[in-house]
Amino acid sequence: MNMGGSVVSEQLKPAVMLTGTAKEGSGGPPLGVVDIGESERSYLCRVTLPGLRNNESNINCEIQRDGKVHIHGVVTGGVLKDPWTTYEMKVQELCPPGRFSMSFNLPGPVDPRLASPNFRSDGILEIVVSKPVPSA
Repeated sequence: MNMGGSVVSEQLKPAVMLTGTAKEGSGGPPLGVVDIGESERSYLCRVTLPGLRNNESNINCEIQRDGKVHIHGVVTGGVLKDPWTTYEMKVQELCPPGRFSMSFNLPGPVDPRLASPNFRSDGILEIVVSKPVPSA
């Protein structure tokens, strides 16, 4: 039991595997921290992807029936552009530029056809995926 009085299930603490630049990152907010919630019909997971931009990172999320989730993309950096100015980064505390991938397991099987990934503007990838419907 945690200090807030709620029970934290060990089954809901995913083992996260990072590769590429996601593994090399140091300092700053970590890339790849995962929170998982569960309801009767679905799972909700939130993954931290700080410093990534949806329109530049080519984020791809693949979900398998057994509950395995694979996320990969590209961390841009070094030079950042907005409509008025170009910035050359002198300090790089977030994940370094390059390809990254990560994977983790949800607590149970899912129906990947019923997944709703949403990359939020705050750098959180939020995924809602339905559990399989039992056969009659």
